[in-house]
Order: sequence, then C-alpha cells, then structure tokens
Amino acid sequence: MLFFEAFDKLSVDKDLQNLYGDVEVLKVLASKSTKNLYVCIKSTHLIDRQNIRKMEELLNKQLFLHTGNKAYLRPQFKLSAQYTFENLYPIYQDSIYEELKEKSIVSYHILSSAEVTIDNLSMKIKVMESCVTKDKSRKLKDFLETIFQERFNLDIHVTFEYILPKEKPNEADQEYSRELLKMVHKKDTEQEYAIASGDSVGQAAVSASYSEAKSRTANEKDAVTSKEGSSAESSMAEVTNANSNKPTGKKTAYEKGKSSYRKLPKDPSVVYGRNFEGNSMPICDILAEIGEVIIRGKLIRPETRPIRNEKTIITFVLTDFTDSIKVKIFAKNIEVDEIMDALKPGNFFMLKGIAQYDTFERDISIGSVTGIKKISDFTSTRKDLAPRKRVELHAHTQMSDMDAVTDVKKMVKRAFQWGHPAIAITDHGVVQSFPEANHAINPRDYDDEEEKQRAKDFKVIYGMEAYLVDDIQEVVTNGKGQSLMDSFVVFDIETTGFSAINDRIIEIGAVKIVGGEITDKFSSFVNPEVPIPFEIEQLTSIRDDMVIDAPKIETVLPEFLEFCEDCVLVAHNASFDVGFIKKNAERQGITIDFTVIDTVGLSRILLPQLSRFRLNTVAKALNVTLENHHRAVDDAGATAEIFIKLCEKLREKEITKVDEIDQIGKLSTEAIRKLPSFHTILLAQNDIGRVNLYKMVSLSHLEYFHKRPKIPKSLLNECREGIIVGSACEAGELYNAIISNKSPEYINRIVDYYDYLEIQPLGNNDFMINSDRGNYRNITSREDLININKRIVALGEEYNKPVVATCDVHFLDPEDDIYRKIILAGKGFKDTDEMPALYLRTTEEMLEEFSYLGRDKAEEVVITNTNLIADRIEKISPVRPDKCPPVLENSDENLRKICYDKAHSMYGEPLPGPVKERLEHELDSIIKNGFAVMYIISQKLVWKSNEDGYLVGSRGSVGSSFVATMSGITEVNPLPPHYYCQNCHYSDFTSEEVRKYAGSSGCDMPDRNCPECGEQLCKDGHDIPFETFLGFNGDKEPDIDLNFSGEYQSKAHDYTEVIFGKGQTYRAGTIGTLAEKTAYGYVKNYFEERGIHKRNVEIERLIDGCVGVRRSTGQHPGGIVVLPLGESIYSFTPVQHPANDMTTSTITTHFDYHSIDHNLLKLDILGHDDPTMIRMLEDLTGVDAQTIRFDDQKVLSLFHDLSALGITPEDLDGCEIGCLGVPEFGTEFVMQMVKDTKPKTFSDLVRISGLSHGTDVWLNNAQILIQEGKCTLATAICTRDDIMTYLINTGVEPDKAFKIMESVRKGKGLTPDMEEAMVAAGVPDWYIWSCKQIKYMFPKAHAAAYVMMAFRIAYFKVYYPLAYYAAYFSIRASAFNYELMCLGRQRLEEHIADYKKRSNELTKKEQDTLRDMRVVQEMYARGFEFMPIDIYRAKARHFQIIDGKLMPSFSSIDGLGEKAADAVVEAAKKGPFLSREDFKIRTRVSSTVVDNMANMGLFGDLPISNQMSLLDYL
Repeated sequence: MLFFEAFDKLSVDKDLQNLYGDVEVLKVLASKSTKNLYVCIKSTHLIDRQNIRKMEELLNKQLFLHTGNKAYLRPQFKLSAQYTFENLYPIYQDSIYEELKEKSIVSYHILSSAEVTIDNLSMKIKVMESCVTKDKSRKLKDFLETIFQERFNLDIHVTFEYILPKEKPNEADQEYSRELLKMVHKKDTEQEYAIASGDSVGQAAVSASYSEAKSRTANEKDAVTSKEGSSAESSMAEVTNANSNKPTGKKTAYEKGKSSYRKLPKDPSVVYGRNFEGNSMPICDILAEIGEVIIRGKLIRPETRPIRNEKTIITFVLTDFTDSIKVKIFAKNIEVDEIMDALKPGNFFMLKGIAQYDTFERDISIGSVTGIKKISDFTSTRKDLAPRKRVELHAHTQMSDMDAVTDVKKMVKRAFQWGHPAIAITDHGVVQSFPEANHAINPRDYDDEEEKQRAKDFKVIYGMEAYLVDDIQEVVTNGKGQSLMDSFVVFDIETTGFSAINDRIIEIGAVKIVGGEITDKFSSFVNPEVPIPFEIEQLTSIRDDMVIDAPKIETVLPEFLEFCEDCVLVAHNASFDVGFIKKNAERQGITIDFTVIDTVGLSRILLPQLSRFRLNTVAKALNVTLENHHRAVDDAGATAEIFIKLCEKLREKEITKVDEIDQIGKLSTEAIRKLPSFHTILLAQNDIGRVNLYKMVSLSHLEYFHKRPKIPKSLLNECREGIIVGSACEAGELYNAIISNKSPEYINRIVDYYDYLEIQPLGNNDFMINSDRGNYRNITSREDLININKRIVALGEEYNKPVVATCDVHFLDPEDDIYRKIILAGKGFKDTDEMPALYLRTTEEMLEEFSYLGRDKAEEVVITNTNLIADRIEKISPVRPDKCPPVLENSDENLRKICYDKAHSMYGEPLPGPVKERLEHELDSIIKNGFAVMYIISQKLVWKSNEDGYLVGSRGSVGSSFVATMSGITEVNPLPPHYYCQNCHYSDFTSEEVRKYAGSSGCDMPDRNCPECGEQLCKDGHDIPFETFLGFNGDKEPDIDLNFSGEYQSKAHDYTEVIFGKGQTYRAGTIGTLAEKTAYGYVKNYFEERGIHKRNVEIERLIDGCVGVRRSTGQHPGGIVVLPLGESIYSFTPVQHPANDMTTSTITTHFDYHSIDHNLLKLDILGHDDPTMIRMLEDLTGVDAQTIRFDDQKVLSLFHDLSALGITPEDLDGCEIGCLGVPEFGTEFVMQMVKDTKPKTFSDLVRISGLSHGTDVWLNNAQILIQEGKCTLATAICTRDDIMTYLINTGVEPDKAFKIMESVRKGKGLTPDMEEAMVAAGVPDWYIWSCKQIKYMFPKAHAAAYVMMAFRIAYFKVYYPLAYYAAYFSIRASAFNYELMCLGRQRLEEHIADYKKRSNELTKKEQDTLRDMRVVQEMYARGFEFMPIDIYRAKARHFQIIDGKLMPSFSSIDGLGEKAADAVVEAAKKGPFLSREDFKIRTRVSSTVVDNMANMGLFGDLPISNQMSLLDYL
C-alpha cells in the first residue's frame, strides 16, 4: 500500500508529497510496553533523516496526538546500482550524523571529527586514541553496520584505527575525560543502539552530560582563580538549584514567608530588610506560587504609588535575562525616599521574598520581601584587551530595514570604549543612521585630555551594504567577428546539481543552426557514475536506470565538441552550461576556445517588457513551443527557435555581426530593476565619495527600486571616485561565484573589480551546512566554509587585494540575538531560531575565530588590513554643517517695501510711533540675521492662496511678528490693543481707555467713532511680544508654519516649484520605526508560537530592544525642503519616494528632515479643515469671512448658553452651551473648561485655547487655582507669552524673563536662580508653583489664529445654520453615518441613548460617531431636517442645501468610501440606472452597500434586476 493511501488523512506540503508519493508501507509494528508504532516503509529513492523526522512529526501531530501512541518510521531503500557504498556514504552522511546525535552526542563527535576512508564495502574510521573513543567504538561499529544492512542491504565492515595524541594531555583534560567517561557510561548503559526504534534517551540528556562534565572541570579551575568580593556574592555565583528552595515540613509557603529569620551580622550590601543566605534561582523557573525564593538580577522601572494609611507601594522589575518579574514592597511614606535612593535602576540586587499570584498584575510576582542586597554585575562585560585593535568594516544598525537591532550611537560608543580607532556603518541600501552616528562621540563629553584627543581622532566610516546588479555583463563572450548568418550550436545540459566541480552531466542536447536554419541535432544521455538526486529526477524525469548504460562523459564530450567545431555556442544562462563543458574538458585535457552567446542577456536587451527571463517565459513571449521542459534535447530545440527569432530582431536593429550585439547592450531601467542583486560594501573615502554615495542611494531608490534599492554596476563605475568597494558577505558576488564553482576566469574578473575582499566568522555561514538551497548543497561541513575563506585569502594574495575579516554586525552582544529573532519571526521567517550570531566581536575574539589561517595571517586580516582600509578614509561629516538658505533677489528691499506699504495703508503717513518703532525693530532683526527670504517665501504662498480664494491660518508663534502681519503672512496683529481709522488714519494707542485692555485683544474694546472724521474706528491688536518669535537678540531661527486649506495644500506645494524652480524643492522625509504596540505583538507571538510563557514585565523588557527598528519611510504632512540654486541635493542628503512607492512622483529627503533642518530651509505648508470649511461657507452664503466682527455678542453667547440657537439644554441631553461642532471648543474636555471659566470676550477664548493645548497648564494647575480663588482666567498662566510679559511688568529683567518663559514652556521648570529672581520681583507663590507644574505651553499667537478661524465658523453657525451644518458634515465630520443620523430625530435619539449607555466600551470610531450624532441632534433641535439621498443629485462628499433641507453626500453611507462615491456620481452622469443590478455593475459598489441602500429606500421603485417579468405588466 502506498504511503498516502495508508495515511489518507495526512496533510503535507508539496515537497513531502513528492518525496513520499511512491513510498510503500510494508507493515506497522506496535510496542505494548511503550505504545510506540513503527511504520516500516520502502522507497526507491533516498530520504534523508531530516525528512524522516519531519514526516514523523506530522504523523504524530495530525493522526496520533490524542491516541497515546507515537509513530516512528523505519525506512528501507531499494536504490539503483549507482548507489555503491562509496557513492552512498557521502550522500547519507548527514542523516547518519543527525541520527547519531539523537543516540549519543559523544559518538556523534567521534564520528564527525574522524577521518573516514571507504574501499568497496570496507569502512575505516581513523580517530584520536583515548579512553572515550575506545569505549564507544564497539557500539559505533554496530550502529553503522546495522544501518547499512537493514536499510540498504549492504554488508559493510567497519574498522577503527587509533592515532596517538601528539602531546600529552594536561591534568585538566585528563580529568575532563574521566568525568565525561563516567557520565557517558551512566547514560549509555540505560539504552541500546536499537536502530530506528525511537526509544532513545534523546539528545538533551546526553548533551547535558557532555556540558556538565565540561563545566564541572571548569568550575573547579575557576574556584581556585576567582576573587569574590563577599560571602553573599560567592553564594550567588554557585550553580543554581531550584529544588533547594522548596518549602519543607508542614508549614505552607505563606507561613514560611511570615516566619522569623535568623538575624545575620550587619552587611553593608543590605539595602532593605534583613540579611539572608542561600542560592539564587533563575527567574524563568518561577512559574507558579512556589513560596519562598531567592532571586538576583538587574533592577529596572522602579515606581511608587501612594495608598491609604500613610503607606506607599514600591514596585520594580528584576531581570536576570532568563526572565523578569515584578517585585512589590509596602513601605511607610517616611521610608520611601531612603528605599528609592538605594534602589537605583541599572544596579544589580539579590532579594528574598515570596513568589505568589498577584491578582492586580494577573501574574506571579514577588511580595513579602524579607531583604534586598546590592550585588555586583554578574553579566559578562566583554572588553577588547588586544594591544593592537581591529576596525569593524561591516556593521548594521536599526536603519537596516527590519533586520538589525543595533542602536548606532551605542555601537559607535562600544567601538570607542574598546579602543578601536574607527568603525564603519554599512546598512542595507540606506544611509539613514549617518546623522545619529555623527553625534555619537563628542570630545566635550570627556574631561581626561587623552580621552578627549582619542575622541577627536575617532573615525566613523560612512558606508552602505549596497544591492549591486551586474548590468554590464557581456551577452557575447570571446567574439571573433562572426556573422549572424554563420554556424551556431544551441545547446543545453542536465546535471546532478549546480556545481561544475562536484556535480556531473547527465544529458547533452544540441541543435545546429546555419544561415538562420536548423540543420542538425545532437542528443545523448551521460552516465554520471553517481546517483541522480531525487529532486533532479523530479525536475528532469531522468532516472538512474535511464543513464546507467549510457556512455560516460569521456566518450560523449569529444563527440559533442566535434559536433560544435567552427560554431558559436549559444545557451540560455550560458555561464552554467559552458562552465560544466569547460570543467569536463579540462579534466580530459581538452582545450576549448568558443565564442559564446547567452540568450538570457540577449532577451533582456530585446524583450525588456518581460519581468522574468526563464526559458519558458521567453518561449511563451516569442510563441515558441516548449515541451518536456528541463530535458536537454527539448530545451535546446526551444532555445534554438528563440535564438532565431532574436536574431531577426537584431537584424531589424541593423545588427549583423556577433560582436555588435554588446554595443546595443545597455539595459533599460526596467530590465535593470529585475536583475538579481549581490551585496557589496561601499565606503565613502572622502567628501567626494560621500556625495557620490548619496547620488547612488538616491538613484537606487528613485529609478532602480524593485523590492530593494538596486545599484547597477554602470552607475557605480560612474560614481566610483571617492568610493572604496568591498566584496561583502556570503550574499556577495565573489562568495557566490566560489560556492557556484564558477570558472577561474569568471572569479578573477570579480576579484579584479573590488578594492578589498571580505571574510567572516564561520558561524555567520553555518546555515549553509544543512541547507538544500541551490549552491549551498555543496557546503556540508565547517571545513568547507574554512576552505572558502582560505580561497578568498589566496585570491587576495594573488591579486594584491587586502583581505579583511568582518563580523557583519546586526546586534551588539551575543545575548541581543533574541531581539533580532523576534523581529524576523514577526516578518514571517520560519528559521529565526537558527539565525547566526552576528554580534560585534573584540579583536581577541576575531583572532581566535580566524586562527585556522595561522597567527600571522589572522593578524593580517583582522588587524592590519582593517586598519589599512580605515587609514585610507578621511574623517568627514555626513551632513554639511553650513547654513544654506535659498536666495531670492532683493528679498530684503521687497520685504521692507511690502510691510511699509501695508502699514501706510492702515495707519497713514507718518506712521504712529508704536507702529514705526515695532516695524523697524523687527525688520532690523529679520534682515540682519538673513531671515527676510523666509518671510518673502511665506508671503508669496499666502498671497497666492488668498488670490485663489482660500484663507490661510498661521500656526506657532509667527503671529508674534508684526512684519508677518504687515506682509500678509498672518491675520494676527501683535501690537497692543488700539484704535485706528481707515479713512483719516487717526490712531489711539495710549489713551486710558485703551490701556485698560493691555494684555487683551483690541476687538474686546467698545466701539468708538473717529474724533476727527466721525467714521467708526477699527479695533485691532492682541498684545504679543515679538521676542516670543525670534528672541531678544532677534537671532532665533524663525519657524513659519501655515495652515492652508486641505483642498489647496497640494497646490501650495506645487507653487513652491514656481517660486524656486523645478527640482529645487523636496518633501521633508520621515522614518517610520517599529512602535511599542507592534513590538508587543511581535514579542508575545514569538513566545506563544514556541509554547513559552513570559510575564508581561519580561515582554516589556524585550520590547525595549525591538522598538526603533526602521519599518518604512514617509513624508512630513506639510514640510517642504528648499534647495538653493547652484547646489546639488546630493551634497546634503539622498532623496527617494516615500515608502519606496514607485507609482508616485513625490520625492522626499532620505534623511529625516530634522537631520538637515540646520542647513536647508524647511517650509511647513500644512493642510487644515478650517480654511476649507470657511471657503465652503463663503461659497454657500456669499459672506466674506474677513468682514466678521470678533465681538459679535450672539456668537460670544454660544460660550455660556444656548440662546443664540433658540434651543434649551433639554433638547441636547443637558448640554448648556452652543460649542458643539465649533473648532477648538467642541470637545468634551474644552466644553467643560468653557463651563468652568465662563468666557465673555474674545481674549477669554484665546486664553482657553492656550489652556486646552498645553500640558499640565489647565489640569493639575490653573483649574485648581481658579477653583481655590487664587487667580482668575484673566490672571492665570494660559500661554507662554503670559509668563514673559507678566514677569517684565513685575520688574524681572527682560532677558531673564525670556529665559524663564523658554524653560517653563518646554517643561524644564525653574532653576534656583530663576526662582530667586521671581521672588525678588514679588511674584506670588501660586504663580511660581504654576510654572513648575507646566510640561508644555501654547504660544498666544497660535491660540489667537485658531480662535479667529473658530469664531468665524461659529458666526455662520448662529446666522447661517444650514450652510454651517452642510459645511461641518462635509468637511469636519469624520464618522457621519446616514443610517444612524438621517432617518429622523427619534431614531437618532435612540442611537445616542445606546451609545451613552456603552460609553466606557466605545471604540474610537464609535466615539467619533457619537460626537457627530450630537451635532445632528442640535440641528434637529433647531428645526432643520435631512432629505433622502437622490442617487442622481447627491454629491460624492459634499452635503447640499435643497428646498430648506440638507441632502447628505454619498460618502455618508456606511461602507461607501470616497472613491466609490466618486464612481456613483460619474455613473449617474451617464444616464438613469435600469435596476439595482445595473447600479451595482456601473458603480462597482459592493452588494452589501447596495442592499443597505435599498433597505433605506434610496432606490425608490427601481427593480432588482434588468430581467423583465410578465408580472411587471400585470
């Protein structure tokens, strides 16, 4: 019975399906004693141990999991005659090793390190003589002979030859051997070498014995040499014994925790409680309430929480890096400071307490703590003590896309601490860590002069591990001027594998073409004299029995070469086929000299539209029939037809000679993107190299990005000046060529291209040993990896290229590999637990790693050559230090003229004193410091927006600048409150009536008529000091942020190109890193998938090592970076598309914009809803929003009652004010603030806006002070400007007042000297206390600008309600739902009641929906209604006023997005819908949405389908 007939319920992957498809099940044996099942199978092809184990696991998991049985496979193989013992053993060797490792780890080490020779059926094992090897040899012999007899029916004979050790082993080695032998006897006597029985003790037990013996002898040695500080620390270092801590006797764990302790002598290391003794246990072993425990670890996250009865809970986390656990201490309040002073985060402690379940934490934690002792750091801190230090030239940081976890600053500092003279940063395809690396070492941080000098000399080498593609490969090799009408042999071969050295040809097929016509064919099987691997058999359908009687290659090859005489050779991926022909010809002493054409390269040139160039893909594109793919004769025939058609295309391009093909061989950009890439290290040697590197990074992202940013060799050659090129890792071109056994000529060409060659630790490439992937199959042992490294070293010697040893750093220390495993597992990698240890090694560690090269050569590659490369590189800065603002001609003069023209138009000539004085003061500072150009740019953008009908709101403190007001950048007038006459230019800044409003807004002053002409005076001014914006010296960098309409934002961005010229502006780039929430999911899933429980505190610790890893890139919502004319962007930063989106035309800076904002101008052109809403309101009503007065009493009444709306609180479920839907004032938080403060003027609203945007300005601060009567809304600190103006008025020096304001608004509090100055000036205590509470403050100019926009919108709410609601629902309502809100007031009230009932469990979307429902409720209460959506009249996004009602937009229907809504509108324009079915087809709206619309009656009497029924006419 076939295997899958016997186990028909088994589900396996395609590979196992193929492997076991023809396997027979002979019988199934059952063991009564063990309940094991032994499935005896028979296969005609070899199945390795790994696939046997894989199938066993699937059987047990899917079929026998709940039966109590365990299944094991006992294979027998009936193989072809090619499987002689000599051929079989090397193939089956890894399976024997795997199985032997499961039986006895000692025997495995003996065999794997032995020298094995095979002669016919005899197997000689040559091993080092020892008591262990002699003891194990008998069982090893039985094991091997039994395997080959029972599985392969081969009666082999195994013998041992013992070699005497060259040197007498030292006493420690002899003791180790004795210990090992005792434990081996103990373990191995408990088991027999039953073949495939499945009853072995297993690897874990034997492995434990092996390591135990080693550690026992090592510990005895350490006991003599170690120097412990105290008895407590000595006991801590002993071997852990968890069982020693189990409670004994009749006492419960709780009682034992409460019992009295023997008073130990006073120990200065005790920081809490009493002294104690005992051994610590690993925290990972604390899985339940096990009672009293002693643990040790590093303390992190100490916190305190006051509780009742004058007590405080002190909590902290202790981690020993096996796990973490939370510790709780209940302390009296008077003890807390002393305890917290002792429990410093980062220090190491040992403590004794009770492990118990914490209901609050919902996990096991430590309570009832008896004592805590401070101990020394027990983790191993690696140091580099070598007299000469190496340089790491290949290191990745968190910017290597979801691959490395190294913080660049920590890595640079580690290299510096170790005494290394330099370190190279080489992230995958990006250079985004450069700015951080540049600031990692600062000489000013070091007091010692020697260290300070070393910091100055330390060099960060800026480089990248590039994805290099070879776009300059020749299509024609060794051309000799042949015509396309000459003779060609198109051939293909099939082989046993990918290595021309290790594998064999099994078939040759060829077709001869003369004059463009097929004239002859050649076809022959070849006996490879080795078995054909199963996967090759599956691919080619060529079996051993088909080739065993065929001629050998010694016969076939000369015949084939004779067939090819005087012809050009043609093949698909010719390097592979020709490589095998050359290698076999070399073995036979035959010299060949053919011209070769590769149809893969030719197809790339002539068929650039293809994404892949496999033979079947190209054949399909050219309509060539390909049958029996992967059979040489058929593939050769198809390739011949392809070649003929490609030659036709060449002739169309007037190419007639073979040598002319490469002249048209420049690949298209699209073709280059699809080329396979190799890793290559590029190091910037100097500033020219840095700029060239940035250019390559830019083009790799903008032009050649396909899954990763690729750099074609042609581009590298163009930009090679100042770049040092290294051969990189195992994914590099050289390493690949070596393991692929490329020809010496091919490898020589590669070596010649690089400036230095690279080798890496064997552990980096261990994954190849057990891999079945491609060329890795040729790597079967560490010896193979050593030989590859030795060959690279030899190539370096031959070509005089330095060979350097690098680590390929992805994390700092060996224990940090867990973070990378978690991240790669989160990306979906299945083999994360086998990832190599890619950590930063010391010089000694690297010398030890490469000791197999010999001492001198190891020093050369580790130390000498790495320093040689580093010394060739200049110390450079990755970011230019100079300021490079854009230049606009006559910007100084233009700004002055614009300001004075505007000032004269408002205030007349001559200007009033306060106006002229402020204007001159500001212009002087702005022009002197070179900021005029920034004002002119902003002025041009704002004027253009206003010209196009959109107001612009200012952000930040730009409204503090009167020049900004006069140049039209902001509407906020920062002058003190004043009157002025537009008719005769009378002004009043100084009258008593005006002075009463100091610190307030001019619009709050009473109306007055001009005493000179009788016209009504204008009221203006918000009393904001200029110093808030540019500082007292006027040299603070201005940050002009502008709120454009969201609809207009893209046009404003485009207009920057009009101002500066095409190619001079770029979007400000951002870098998206792994966030805490995502990292939490990664960590949790990683351990859950492995069945490992981790406490939340341990998950939180591991999260810290994962966050910050780069995930993607993006763009600042409004940031535009301006490049000065005449400068190259590559001089400052590379550029790219956001998120590498190749479909967008947007180009962003590659660096995060913060890294370059000190030398390139960044404009903040932000999108905002308020200008958009005002534009819609103006369009609907015809009212110019700029004519609205800011002292309108009906509008101001919204902030204390509902009278202006004509409704009562009962209509709105108790809401007493009319702020709903008013920007800045419509949230629950601000509405409560409005109720508490009862604002009556515009100035009050500005103050509330400042309070609401600050952190700890209202809550825990002003709210309390107002409630206690210590201040009022008018006297409380509301905006940052309040502090400076108040302090100056009390007598504090202006400069000191400015510094206090800056410190407080950034949350830095007050320094002692600041507090002294305030007390000396008579500042009240409550004011000083308030300053200390503040974490962040809003500028008054920003608050004023926001309130001006909000007030205008509120005006329309009062006077033009339908227009207001139409605009609000169209633009600001983010969760409007037609079904919930538009089907009548009663239904809406029911939904609101339901949402309020569930208020504590609403999702974010539901919270937004409730907010919008409350505005709808207000609209209904005011007597307005919705009308049903008309599918022919409704708009996609905008609500409409029709017949005194609102018609909602299509996008208000749940599930109908904006694009779908647009599609409905476009479909409606093309004529009536015949039916709902027709509506669905034409609009492409989902069935769910169509059904929902029908249920709401939006289709009227429209039939369901287009089909007519007789009933329709009855």
